[in-house]
Amino acid sequence: MGSPVKFEGVSEDLQKILDAEMDHVGPRRRAREAFKDIQLSIDHILFKMPQEGLKTKENINAMPNLIVLNWLSFPYCSIVPFYQNRNAMPNLIIVVPPKLLFVSAMVTGIPAHFSWKACLAHKIGVATKFASSGYGVFAMDYPGFGLSEGLHGYIENFDILVEDVIEHYSKVKVDIMSVIALKVHLKQPDAWNGAILVAPMCKIADDVVPPWLVTQILSGMAKLLPKLKLVPQKDLAELAFKDERKRKQTAYNIVSYKHKPRLGTALELLRTTNEIEENLEKVSLPILILHGKEDKVTDPSVSQALFEKANSRDKKLNLYADAYHALLEGEPDETILQVLSDIISWLDQHCNC
Repeated sequence: MGSPVKFEGVSEDLQKILDAEMDHVGPRRRAREAFKDIQLSIDHILFKMPQEGLKTKENINAMPNLIVLNWLSFPYCSIVPFYQNRNAMPNLIIVVPPKLLFVSAMVTGIPAHFSWKACLAHKIGVATKFASSGYGVFAMDYPGFGLSEGLHGYIENFDILVEDVIEHYSKVKVDIMSVIALKVHLKQPDAWNGAILVAPMCKIADDVVPPWLVTQILSGMAKLLPKLKLVPQKDLAELAFKDERKRKQTAYNIVSYKHKPRLGTALELLRTTNEIEENLEKVSLPILILHGKEDKVTDPSVSQALFEKANSRDKKLNLYADAYHALLEGEPDETILQVLSDIISWLDQHCNC
């Protein structure tokens, strides 16, 4: 287990909840529920987004089917868990449908980002910004991450995960924001209106991937022990977050995966990123790519290659000087606001409403 973080001023009972093993969803949900007020109190620009005219409702009760909440007299933001996918593992979804149904797959702890990826509180901040600009937002925690069911930090098969995303989002016409979008797009070339890719995981930076010999050994072991937590990994928070104060705040993401990556998940991640890198020329939908030039987690040169090779007439690449990987969470406030502004500007230009 990763080293538990001791929070100043937290009661002994709450600290026990936070220190619990979180391989399964029950302890993660208990920890998040007990800690959410402290999370939302930290000094982060995403928690200061104007909410005038917005109503936010969070609901973590089981729901049998995907429910899209209707727009009332104001943009409506709701967080609901999706409990029925093909593997009976739920995903969290944020729904706000006033102007354009826009999907943001802001996963809590996607495999390359185990230790730092945006917590649910960050999702709410980003969703609030989009909702205040009139856009509907869906956000999901993939099975095994965040508040979704499944073994923590484990993805058995990336293709099955993509099929689940397609199954959920095929019920509505949406734009989608995630490297998962590329996998979905390759399976459904004509089904989507566009993709916004923030530091897309088209390739993991060479400095993060273990040496070739170690990778080969671990790949062999993964076939026998895929759930074993064994893959060596650098401190991704240090690599991903430029702002030192925000880097320290990653400790408040108490449901993030804090162990070494599981063998099976790491193998799937390498396989999938290699597949995407080999098929960049098949990308044909409108795309906005945003990447920090100093990203040491996912390789910005592959975003450049995606921009050059994509068979799309409508493509744009924004490279941010001196920026790291966590463009929406870990940069100075002015950079975060600039990235959000660039996304909304692109949406406004492509909205047919």
